[in-house]
Parts: sequence; structure tokens; C-alpha cells
Amino acid sequence: MSFADREQPKTICLFDVDGTLTPARLSISPEMKATLQALRKKCVIGFVGGSDFSKQVEQLGSDVLDQFDFCFSENGLTAYKLGQALPSASFIGWIGEEKYNELTKFILRYLADLDLPVRRGTFIEFRKGMVNVSPIGRNASTQERNDYEKYDLEHKIREKMVQALKDNFPDLPLTYSIGGQISFDVFPTGWDKTYCLRHIESEGFEQIHFFGDKAYKGGNDYEIYTDERTIGHAVKNPEDTQAILKELFKL
Repeated sequence: MSFADREQPKTICLFDVDGTLTPARLSISPEMKATLQALRKKCVIGFVGGSDFSKQVEQLGSDVLDQFDFCFSENGLTAYKLGQALPSASFIGWIGEEKYNELTKFILRYLADLDLPVRRGTFIEFRKGMVNVSPIGRNASTQERNDYEKYDLEHKIREKMVQALKDNFPDLPLTYSIGGQISFDVFPTGWDKTYCLRHIESEGFEQIHFFGDKAYKGGNDYEIYTDERTIGHAVKNPEDTQAILKELFKL
């Protein structure tokens, strides 16, 4: 058994990254790292995020493969178990170049016609398992992200754009998931965060706890939070995550 050294080897805790383990796009705190180290003595731990692995290393630390039992980047399309890579899949292989080109052209035209108070850079980020779209641009500063989030909540920029994509590409089985402060993800239906569960289904876990701050319908934690295989915990911020862990596992 891979995890016989844990007090509860048949229990795993999976965590969203932004807003759950770290403040949005910022680094993990020493307090959270200490909490996770203590938790790892109790059970198996892993993270699952939509970002690519390099961004998760920036937030969680260069030793991330040593600090987590499972690392799931891009919802699990890039995955590691105990530091070893697991089989992966790709969005471009699924959608094909022709349809991807159509989708990208539509997104760029739509973004060009938006009236926004601020624009920065990297409006479309192509990832292994998805496309991330940011109307303001992913190069926005922390303050610009905070300001845009308020603007987006008021004007529903991302929500309206998602609806436009659904209306224009009804033939593509795509899921559109609004997460974080400034962007949304586009990926094949079924390639949400529940995708990572494929990697652990043969491990024999009896309890799979999931912690995420976007657990509402339309948020990028919703599918795995409500999945019948998981015990979902909706959190407000990293401090909330720590408080729940300490109560659940007597840390």
C-alpha cells in the first residue's frame, strides 16, 4: 500500500489552489505549509488546479512534488503521484486545429469589441488541457485584478462572454468555467476538476475530501465539490481552509 505510513491511509484531501491554499495568484504562507505537513501525517494530500504546473510551482514552492502526494495541474491533465508523472492528455488533440482556430478567432474578435477601463496582456492562454480567457489580460497587477473583479461582478463581462461562446459553438461539447478574479476556462466537457479523480480511482480511497472557494454553480470547483465521490467543503479563503482542517483532523 502506497500510503501505509498515514494514520488514515484510505482518506485523501484534495485542494483547489487560488483562494483555498493561497490568496489569488500569490504564494502559500508558512502557516498553511505547516498545516499541510501536519495533515500529511494523518492522510494523503493533493492539489488540483486549472493552471499549468509552472504557475503552481510559483505559488506552492519549488518543492511542491515533495510536499504533496498528488499534484494535479490543468485539472489533472498533467498529474504526478509521489513525484512521478502520470499519463496525460491534450486539448488540441481533442478539438483539432480547424475548430481551435475558429474558436480562437471568435474569442479575439469578441475581446476587441469590449469596452473595458483597463487592458493589459495575455488575453488567451493556451494550456495543455484548456484555453484560459482573460478580458483584462493575465499580466494585470494584483490591484488591477482586484479592481477588475469588482467591475466584472457589476457588468458580468465574463458571464456574457461565456453565453456568447455557448450560442456560437453549440456543436462543441465544451464546458466554460469562471474561476479566479479575471478569467474563465474553456475545456472539453468532463475535463473539469473531476478529471483528476480518474488518477486516484484505483487507489482504494474510502473518503475523498475536496476544498475549494469557487464551489457555487458556474465556479470552477462546482463539479468536483458536488460529485458523489467527494465530500465537498466550500471555503472563503486559506484561513478558512486551515480552520476546517484543524477541526476535521484535530491538528
